[in-house]
Amino acid sequence: MMNPCTTPKVSTPRRLTFALLLVQFFAILATAATGTNTAITIVCLGDSLTEGYGVAKEKAYPALVETKLQALHLKDSKWPEVRVINAGISGSTTASALGRLKWYLKQKPNVVFLALGANDGLRGQDIDSAKANLRATILLAKQNQIEVWLGGMYMPPNYGAAYTKKFHKIFVDLAKEEHLAFLPFLLEGVALHPDLVQPDGIHPNEKGHQEVATRVFDFFKAHLKERRQ
Repeated sequence: MMNPCTTPKVSTPRRLTFALLLVQFFAILATAATGTNTAITIVCLGDSLTEGYGVAKEKAYPALVETKLQALHLKDSKWPEVRVINAGISGSTTASALGRLKWYLKQKPNVVFLALGANDGLRGQDIDSAKANLRATILLAKQNQIEVWLGGMYMPPNYGAAYTKKFHKIFVDLAKEEHLAFLPFLLEGVALHPDLVQPDGIHPNEKGHQEVATRVFDFFKAHLKERRQ
């Protein structure tokens, strides 16, 4: 009969398994103690305004926002580590959005920042079709458990007040109908400011991208905070 005061011998394989379980257990405790979160991937799906037409890619707003978010994580580990993918393509319209999102699904993003539509408006394409294209993209993201944040657009005032209002309304309506986090105007504070745009009067210069990045960072930060809660 085994002496109750004697510690039973544990075979080497069982000792190894037990040790591994202890390592995993303490790793979980350490993660909880430091508040470290799983990294988040955000895909910025846009056009030349996102790609950074006329500036170096590292000077475009997605890269600037990523740098700001990484600094936030380094300062406070309770904030998640965030990777921002620049998925902007110059000249693209909403018609390309669905196919491009399908390609980016392999990156397993947590969030898509959808900032498309400016070229549809500038080319006078059907507004209802643009809305339908954006909605299809939003629904695909939701089907894949990807959160969608929507960036709104306006047309230049020379397109007329009625057209400009109708164009912007597609973003307002989609945000309400699909319950999306909404940044009303991607180029707020930059459009129509000669010192912040390139000679074409549309695309932000480096200083303009810094302004866009400041607003987009504040927007991302607010909604990342919601995700934490």
